[in-house]
Amino acid sequence: MRLDLSVSMGAVRIAITAILLAVLGAGTALSITLLPYYDYPEGGPWLALATAGLWLVFGAAVFALRMVPVKAAVVLIAIGSVLIGGAAMAGPPNTSTDSARYAWDGIVQNAGISPYTYVPTDPALENLRTDWLFPPVVDGECPGERIQKSTEPEADVVVCTAMNRGTVNTIYPPASELLFAGVRAIVGPSPEYWPMQAVGLLLSLGITALLITALIRRGLNPRWAALWAWCPLVATEAITNSHVDTFGAMLLLLATLLVSSGRRWLGGIALGLSIATKLIPVIGAPALLRRQPWKIVLASVGIFLLLYVPYIISDGPKVLGYLPGYLSEEGYNDGSRFALITLFAPGGAATIIAAILLVATAVLVWRKTDPASPWLGQVAMIGITLLIVSPRYPWYALLLVPMIAMTGRWEWMLVPLALSARLLVPTVTTIRVAELVAILVIAGVSAWRAGPGWMRRVGVELRHPLRAPVPAPPR
Repeated sequence: MRLDLSVSMGAVRIAITAILLAVLGAGTALSITLLPYYDYPEGGPWLALATAGLWLVFGAAVFALRMVPVKAAVVLIAIGSVLIGGAAMAGPPNTSTDSARYAWDGIVQNAGISPYTYVPTDPALENLRTDWLFPPVVDGECPGERIQKSTEPEADVVVCTAMNRGTVNTIYPPASELLFAGVRAIVGPSPEYWPMQAVGLLLSLGITALLITALIRRGLNPRWAALWAWCPLVATEAITNSHVDTFGAMLLLLATLLVSSGRRWLGGIALGLSIATKLIPVIGAPALLRRQPWKIVLASVGIFLLLYVPYIISDGPKVLGYLPGYLSEEGYNDGSRFALITLFAPGGAATIIAAILLVATAVLVWRKTDPASPWLGQVAMIGITLLIVSPRYPWYALLLVPMIAMTGRWEWMLVPLALSARLLVPTVTTIRVAELVAILVIAGVSAWRAGPGWMRRVGVELRHPLRAPVPAPPR
């Protein structure tokens, strides 16, 4: 009788989780197809509400998964990753036009031209323009979603383009550029957004597989992989908007797995490739440098420079692209971007304080991280960095989510949620409130984890909602 009841309860838990996943998949597809962000302010608030709803369903699904048997949970994680990822391809990008630039850089490279040489609207590249990236001008205007008015350099000629910042050089490092060229070499210039969305889906599924495998091999709870596999941020920013940050996140995860298992040369190469994808993954380095750091540094710097050499030979300082202008535009040169710090230290002082906090965090992470288990160090370094610099782009948090999954520290998911809130409700008050809530929850739960023994025993299920006995990995 007990066995029958146990089997019955297990089936109910599996069914509940599956229903929540179906709702999450359907909600993802509907939010992309029915609520285009580019109708903001008309459509923006509705997308913000829909996104909040998706995060609530995501939280409920993760909570429901905690009591599902391990084997069934792994199957559900895999199926959910495919289902939600496929749903995320239901429509074109809805919060970013970055993937249009990815396509253009790939097209240009396959024509034998460095992506750093010309700006997209330069007439020297006119013969490479495709209709979807450069639609015709209509009565001096540029109608259509995701289409912006630009001009040819040093001319008054209007050009319509699907790219943002069509009059500046590309900002992406060489590993990204090689990925863009590879994708366009396969599909050609005509397909629009779906090729990079498909790449985003494959990368997302690859990270899910890496997480499940790594967690099982380390005797940890594979249910934690759901924090990545079902996350609304992953669906929208890794797949729908197909940000190349996903490639960097996978490489950083791989680097951390390799270094933690003692393969430091290979880990250093993976770290260098990750940094050569978007530069931002450099913040993942401190947690990897506790033991024999010279191997990791040499390997990462070596592969990074090796990838840049052909472009430097071709374009010299142009390989910096729009990076200096981007940093100035984002307010990092005068400190205006540091949302919480500017509450008490406006202007340039915010930059100094932010730099001190970042260096202090990096030193602490480097000194305190366990080389065999660097995941918590990665969470702290990446999460605190995002809270300090408070970027307005939530896809930067794609680096953080796999590390959260490796630790089960679910409270840190409030960081990507805060950045998503900032994108969809673009006010300084939004990010300040969201970050303060995140900090308070993270601090509170962290204190609870370190509390007296009776608190840990009583609160184990609440503090570790995914925790359940996991069989020892096979030898």
